[in-house]
Amino acid sequence: MQTAKATKSPKSPTSMDEATPLPRPLAGRHALITGGNRGIGAAIATELADLGANITLVARDEAALETQREALSQRGDIAVATHRMDLRDPDSIAQGVAAARDSQGPIAILINNAGVAPAAPLAKLALECWRETFDINVQAAFLLCQAVQDDMQDLGFGRMVNLASTAGLRGYPYVAAYVASKHALIGLTRALALELAKGPITVNAVCPGYTETEMARNAIANIQQSGKSEAEARAVLTRGNPQGRLIQPDEVAAAVGWLCLPSSAAITGQAIAVAGGEVM
Repeated sequence: MQTAKATKSPKSPTSMDEATPLPRPLAGRHALITGGNRGIGAAIATELADLGANITLVARDEAALETQREALSQRGDIAVATHRMDLRDPDSIAQGVAAARDSQGPIAILINNAGVAPAAPLAKLALECWRETFDINVQAAFLLCQAVQDDMQDLGFGRMVNLASTAGLRGYPYVAAYVASKHALIGLTRALALELAKGPITVNAVCPGYTETEMARNAIANIQQSGKSEAEARAVLTRGNPQGRLIQPDEVAAAVGWLCLPSSAAITGQAIAVAGGEVM
């Protein structure tokens, strides 16, 4: 044992951060994330994993799911599972939830992140495309919320977060199905939040603006087909953002993580824009 007093050199902020364990307020909680294999969903999975949650990722692309599972497994003492789920199919949803529960226990956190955004003028929008957009963006969220509600009630803790969009708060041309579905998703969020307000479950929506994801890159590529450069195409997407930029996935994930914290129990029924001031 050392008895002489040692002189300690002051630590830099970096070394102090490295020595201090990160808080893990969601340790032991099981989070199910749809579309958690890429983009915003992958960023949310990373955020919740860093907060200590055990993660189940569901999507149709099994190879991408496995890549993300491997990446998350390196982030600490958490469990990560994946299950293939087709959000257009109610049976696939039911089977995926049952498999997730069997694998990692009751579901305490549900992130309805997966979505589609077909672009077409109304006159050329096929009815099948309209129906599929609602199946994935709205019906799947309804079925998943319904499927995990009892888990959350039994646990005495539940967080449902629906990834909507600024398109759920205002209109955009040429994406009528997407805009209508995201308005519906926010309506579902508000109704369910009131229905569950006396219990331990909160229900919120996060509404990103144009975000640096595959969906935005596809939109940029479509705009470029009109003869614009990539910089000009990006300017088209960002001109409605007072900050003049695309949102980053980890900025959206940070808002989702905050809503999932135990300390956020008073936040429910909200549609929170992460959009650089585009919607106020």
